[in-house]
Amino acid sequence: MADFPLHTRATAPFASKPIMEEANRTLGYVPNLVAQMAEAPALLEGYATLSAIFRKADFSPGERALILLAVSVEHDSHYCTPAHTVRARDTELDEASIAAIRARRPLADKRLEALRSFTVRMIQDRGFIADADLDAFLAAGFTRANAMEIILAIGLKTLSNYVNHIAETPLDPPLVADAFAAGRRAA
Repeated sequence: MADFPLHTRATAPFASKPIMEEANRTLGYVPNLVAQMAEAPALLEGYATLSAIFRKADFSPGERALILLAVSVEHDSHYCTPAHTVRARDTELDEASIAAIRARRPLADKRLEALRSFTVRMIQDRGFIADADLDAFLAAGFTRANAMEIILAIGLKTLSNYVNHIAETPLDPPLVADAFAAGRRAA
């Protein structure tokens, strides 16, 4: 595997510095994912922009957290899974739901399970969703626009999850307690 640098604001390409500074301002540190993405300023800008756009999606904070966590789990992201686990705790998702998502198990809440399973099916079926899966998603109270917003989330997480795979992004200290052993990733 190639050795991808963890840039600091001093070593990062000029175009990446504003995004790194914003991350430091809002989080109090520059996450290792951002430090590695800084190598490719266009990628970092795309990730930051899509993140901001997804926050506008018509889901509750807990539903957005569920989607991002489910995508990260399905992509076997050793970095984003603990990151979204930590963030999910700041929403209305309970620990049992978070644990079930991480374990790829159904959730007790039927609406949230419809959201989780639809998100996972979208990835597994590469967008070729069966009518029955879409119907179940819509019957749970979601909309066709929500289905499209899940595609946005999958695109967003594909950027970060694949960076984690290729660069082997090391966990930041706040994520270590929620480390995730990817189940399908090649050794």
